[in-house]
Amino acid sequence: MSNFLSQSWLIDRRHALRAMGTCISLPFLECMVPLNAAEPASSPGRSAFIYLANGVHSLNYQITTPGKDYEFSRSLKPLEKYREVITPVSGLHHPGSLGHHHNCINIWLTGGKIGPSERNTISVDQTMAEVTAQHTRYPSMEIALTQGSLAWTADGVQLPAMRRCSEIFASLFEEPKGGIAAQRRALRRKASVLDDNLAEVRRLEQKMGAADKGRLDQYLTSVREAEIRTRRADAWLDTPLPEIADADRKRTNRDIPHTQAGDYFRTVYDLIVLAFQTDVTRVATFSLGGEGDAFAIPEIGITESRHQLSHHGGDEGYMEKLTNYDTFAIEQFRYFLSRLEETKDVNGKPLLGSTMSLFGSGMCYGHSHGNANLPLVLAGGSDLGLKHGSHIDFNQGHFGGYQLDNPGAHYGLCSRPANTDAHMSNLLLLMAQRMGVETDKFGDSNKVIEV
Repeated sequence: MSNFLSQSWLIDRRHALRAMGTCISLPFLECMVPLNAAEPASSPGRSAFIYLANGVHSLNYQITTPGKDYEFSRSLKPLEKYREVITPVSGLHHPGSLGHHHNCINIWLTGGKIGPSERNTISVDQTMAEVTAQHTRYPSMEIALTQGSLAWTADGVQLPAMRRCSEIFASLFEEPKGGIAAQRRALRRKASVLDDNLAEVRRLEQKMGAADKGRLDQYLTSVREAEIRTRRADAWLDTPLPEIADADRKRTNRDIPHTQAGDYFRTVYDLIVLAFQTDVTRVATFSLGGEGDAFAIPEIGITESRHQLSHHGGDEGYMEKLTNYDTFAIEQFRYFLSRLEETKDVNGKPLLGSTMSLFGSGMCYGHSHGNANLPLVLAGGSDLGLKHGSHIDFNQGHFGGYQLDNPGAHYGLCSRPANTDAHMSNLLLLMAQRMGVETDKFGDSNKVIEV
């Protein structure tokens, strides 16, 4: 390996400080890290985040007994086989989302605040990526059924997401069209355009008022993120792509009709597993649609959107379909766990041990837009120190019981947190720390959760 100091794409920290015209503590950027830096001695940690829009039908989802002897609810029953490697969590909430509803997806991984004047903060996956990116071709992968991803930068810029499985596969595992030389020319043209654009913006900045400068800062963040990713992509062009087995290529390099939701979900999960197995990235997010537009599942008789079902108005048929939808999504998550379990890491151990997966929603009960008592399941990561097998319930001792036979009383728990100190950011902090992020604070966390 050549001396990293000779790599022209590295940004000198002092030079960057001089260019910014001020003496500040510059964050550690990806482009300051030598390519192919030394790997950690142990198996690398990975994290995946899967978002289910519009909450769940809580009466059939909620587990009511804390500790190890809990019984699986109807919706969570598909995960019973994995009892020893999962932890259902009840009672957590994001204080910044209370009283709001359709924007809760945006802060699910940030712990930020929702409001017209509030800028989002960095999501936990991107916090992890700041640590893991030095070892991988891509800092993270973002997949979503709709345009926006779950991932946000430190300056509140949402990262774009991919949707089509064939495009996701091509972006991760196929040689660029026209060859490496053509791709390098394209990347450097892009970098040149970014540089020219930045110079022009700097000239305009002198004529701007305070409001425009605030908007400009957000724009410059997008430019800066694009520049870092462009330089990193250029640097990795000389590193061979991983070899993909024919069976894996056939399973993941394809497009699926929208009428086959389960086939699509499983193919996305296969792509994430393949990305983790080949170590092209260690962080992934997958959004199963936003609060207003999650799609139908015709293969099990659900032609309505999830949003429509969650606003059931007491219709028993809709409530039953919502429960079936919840169960279906959990079954697909079980498939993800099974693939992680059967796929071996470089050290011969199952990927499930080195991969943490968080499945859940930023809303509890869509019909009333309740976003306390969030439905969450943490899975895997035993090699990272997680100890599963129990239901962690932060509602216990703070309320009079779930009262699933009294929906009106139970649904109140979905809108008002029983334990106001039980922040979801506490769980995100735990995951960040297990991924090697050296911090004792994330978002609005007040205490790390022990699992």
